[in-house]
Amino acid sequence: MAERLIQLQNIHKQYGDKTVLENLNLYVKDKEFVTLLGPSGCGKTTTLRIIGGFESPDSGTVLFEGNDITDVPPHQRQVNTVFQRYALFPHLNVYDNIAFGLRIAKMPEEEIRERVTEMLQMINLTGYEKSPITKLSGGEQQRVAIARALVNHPRVLLLDEPLSALDLKLRKEMQRELKAIQQRVGITFVFVTHDQEEALTMSDTVVVLNKGRIQQIGSPTDIYNEPKNAFVADFIGESNILDGIMLEDKKVRFSGHTFDCVDGGFGRKEPVDVVVRPEDVDIVPREKGMLKGTITSVTFMGVHYEIIVDINGFKWMIQTTDFAPEGAEIGLYIEPDAIHIMKKSEYSGLYGDYSLDIDPEALDFDEEEDQDGAESEQAE
Repeated sequence: MAERLIQLQNIHKQYGDKTVLENLNLYVKDKEFVTLLGPSGCGKTTTLRIIGGFESPDSGTVLFEGNDITDVPPHQRQVNTVFQRYALFPHLNVYDNIAFGLRIAKMPEEEIRERVTEMLQMINLTGYEKSPITKLSGGEQQRVAIARALVNHPRVLLLDEPLSALDLKLRKEMQRELKAIQQRVGITFVFVTHDQEEALTMSDTVVVLNKGRIQQIGSPTDIYNEPKNAFVADFIGESNILDGIMLEDKKVRFSGHTFDCVDGGFGRKEPVDVVVRPEDVDIVPREKGMLKGTITSVTFMGVHYEIIVDINGFKWMIQTTDFAPEGAEIGLYIEPDAIHIMKKSEYSGLYGDYSLDIDPEALDFDEEEDQDGAESEQAE
């Protein structure tokens, strides 16, 4: 098993009367790409800043290779950070931006030149040494910020939503680039984002947070296919989430129909949450459907259609490449392995009905994530 490089033990953090992190326990393995994922105010940026030493927990312990670094200042940790606002020096060119930290450390110029040259090759900016920072694109500036953070060979690189300012096409390119850089340099990356696709695309491990608590930790595949509760199911992609009754192992009733499924281990007639992903539902003729409903809207998404279907007042989302018109009476067919059963939780009943367009979590907005930008630049 890979070494546990970073451990957060019983971390608690409050701003005034607002609890930002509540008894958080987490470990990060050596050479792992870990993403902290969640909505604004969930505590992900505060977690990152505690790892970096820019924030101190009110209680709890931060360990690095088993040693307590809770009170160690940022510059004495084997950790570097790329902030949401890159905080590059506009009066310095690309070379001098990357070399800045090495010069502060009074490293010989020959070694500085070797390291900067190596970084420029890695980020595909060889030949840009004398370019002014202000003349670079957003993606090029981001790569310079990464090179500056990596040039002094940290054990861990922390990244606080570094792609958020980029347009969609460049963002996707940089997702691939970041993962490739992490694999080339062979160090631990801890990445913060609220973008689900970004987390699933780049990560070895995803940590889903909400309201200062970890909701689930797992691989991208596990998080998507086996969500622990309705919050995770809804936050990681689209989900139809319904009230159900587990009749017995591998048999569940919801929406007025009894379905075969693949889950077990629940009590007989236990109330459960049922998740069915929109892409796992087949539209069939009404008379052949397990469930029957009326299409209330159809949206073309480029590769597929998003179709909303009213079934007894509950609005399902279906994603399909087959067109069906608004107002059509249709049937839905669902295979047993497309049905995922979850325990009831505090999030039951809040998500999964597409007659509601407002995310209840989005209404609980907090300034905690957004205040970090200016503080981060100052700290750096």
